[in-house]
Amino acid sequence: MDLRVGIIGCGMIGKEHAKRLQYKIQGVTVTAVCDVFEEGAKAASELVGGVRVYTDAAELINDPEVDAVVVTTPGNYHKDSILKAITAGKPVFTEKPLTTTAAECKEIVDAEIASGKHLVQVGFMRRYDRGYNQVKELIETGEFGAPLVLKCTHRAESVADDYTTEMAVTDTAIHEIDVLPWLIGGDEWDEVQCIMPKITKNAHEGLKDPQVMIMKTKGGVVCMLEVNVNCGFGYDINCEVVCEDGVINLPCPSFPTTRRNFEVATAIEKNWILRFIDSYDVELQDWVDNVKAGTTGGSSAWDGYTAAITADALVASQKTGKTEKVITGGMPEFYKK
Repeated sequence: MDLRVGIIGCGMIGKEHAKRLQYKIQGVTVTAVCDVFEEGAKAASELVGGVRVYTDAAELINDPEVDAVVVTTPGNYHKDSILKAITAGKPVFTEKPLTTTAAECKEIVDAEIASGKHLVQVGFMRRYDRGYNQVKELIETGEFGAPLVLKCTHRAESVADDYTTEMAVTDTAIHEIDVLPWLIGGDEWDEVQCIMPKITKNAHEGLKDPQVMIMKTKGGVVCMLEVNVNCGFGYDINCEVVCEDGVINLPCPSFPTTRRNFEVATAIEKNWILRFIDSYDVELQDWVDNVKAGTTGGSSAWDGYTAAITADALVASQKTGKTEKVITGGMPEFYKK
C-alpha cells in the first residue's frame, strides 16, 4: 500500500517535491497540498492530478487520508507544522533548516522525545549525494587512516541582492555544518571561527564575501571552509579529506573534457539544483521507505538542532572574529538508538 503524503508549502521546492513524490518515487502518493496562498496550493494540486487543497496546515495534518507530511514552507514557518505533525503521530520530512532558531529546534527535539517515536527527518540532501557517500565509504575502509583535516569550498556564481553576510552561514555553510561530521563518522563540532578576507569586487554593498570558516570537532579534526558566493565561474563544491595515510578528494559531477582552440576544458555546474538534483530523489525515496518500514534515516531533529547551534556560533564569530564554542549539552539517548 502506498504511503499517503500531504505537502505543506507550495512554492518552488514544494511543487518540485510534489512532482517528485507523485511521479518519481516508488510506494507513495500525494493526497493533499496546503499553502496559505490558495492559488499556489491549487497550482500544486493540478501538477499532481488534482488532489485535495488546504490553506490551513492543521487541517491537512489531521486529514485521515494523510499518513505523513512534507514541510516545504520558509524556515521560519516550520515549527508549528512540525509540532502539529508530532502531536498527530505522523512522520514528517522538513526541508532545511529544521527551524531558524536553536530555541525552536529544541522545542521540536523535546516534543519528539516526549512522543517516544522518531518522526522527524531534516532535508540535508548532501548525505544522499553519490560523491559524499563514495568518500565516506573510502574513509570507513580504514585504509587511509583517521581523518585529520578537511579542506572544503562552497562557491556560487552570484547571489541575489537580498543575500546577507549571515546567510553565508545559515543558507550556505549550513550544508557543510551538517554533512561533514556525518562524513567522518559522527564526530561533533566543538569550536568554530569565521575569518573575513578582503571583500571581492563582485559582492553587493553590505555583503562580506568571501568568508573562511574554521571548524574543529571534539575529536580534533579541523575543517577549513571557503564560502565564496560571487565567484563568477559556476557552482563549485569541493571537499578534500586529509587522512593519516592518504588523501581523498570528493569527485565532481562528470562532464566531458574538450580540446579546442589550443585549450583543454571541463564544464562546471551552473547552480545547486543541477549539482544535487539526483540527491533529492534518493533522499525522498529513502524517507518513504523508512517511514513504511518504521525505521529512520538521514538527518534527525537532533542534527537540525546541533546545526542551528553551530550556525549561531559562526554568526557570532562573524561579528567578533573570535573562536566560539559550540555547546549542545550532549546527544540524548533517544537519538543514539
